[in-house]
Amino acid sequence: MGSTSDLPVMEKACKFLDDMQVPFEVNALSAHRTPEAVEAFARNAKSRGIRVIIAAAGMAAALPGVIAASTTLPVIGVPIKGMLDGLDAMLSIIQMPPGIPVATVGVNGAQNAAILAVEILALGDEAIAQRLADYKAGLKEKIVKANKELADVHYEYKTN
Repeated sequence: MGSTSDLPVMEKACKFLDDMQVPFEVNALSAHRTPEAVEAFARNAKSRGIRVIIAAAGMAAALPGVIAASTTLPVIGVPIKGMLDGLDAMLSIIQMPPGIPVATVGVNGAQNAAILAVEILALGDEAIAQRLADYKAGLKEKIVKANKELADVHYEYKTN
């Protein structure tokens, strides 16, 4: 993430990765204040066993693109809500030049970034794939349960 002020948003990604039993790192790296550290992180990530990178940033949101420029690993950008409700960050992340793709989730969409990262990892890991399938089945069950509970809610003009 661009700074530790992004941690409250990124905690959702950390929790999901933890729940999926996927080892991960958490770093504060600034594309503007620590560019050498960002480049070293990106260049060395693959050799350290990292297979997907989630990069969160607000405002100018250069971090995901700078990382993507220095690695062949998939990079998922998380725009952080800030000055313009995150629109500035989102536009910075999605406007990448040809050859430097960054997958982008919605503003403050850290959990979706983690889910996408796990989907990528699940392509080559059956245990992760099964945990992901169980998670997705649980999403369905939540909606089924919610509809059962809604059936017990009564209003004078409610028809179902």
